[in-house]
Amino acid sequence: MMTRTHREHAARVAIVSSIARSQEALAGILESIADISAHSDVTARTLAENIRLLTAYQSVMTEMLTGISLNRTKTGNPTSPWLADGCSASPNENIARMN
Repeated sequence: MMTRTHREHAARVAIVSSIARSQEALAGILESIADISAHSDVTARTLAENIRLLTAYQSVMTEMLTGISLNRTKTGNPTSPWLADGCSASPNENIARMN
């Protein structure tokens, strides 16, 4: 009889194996359609979006499995840099303060 820990471990191994098979299948698809996408921009864009989605799904599964957050692309507007008091954007002003 398998304990809960053993079942969880077996499930994790199965998920990792599934992700690896999915990556191999994706590589095969990319090789098969490389010639077709070279002739059609629409096909290339559609395939690129589908691959992006598949990669995102695999990334989420991997994060859930390992508990490790992978780097994610963040979108939005960056804020202004924070500068400590006495710091200036002009190097000449900083030199003058040192003297």
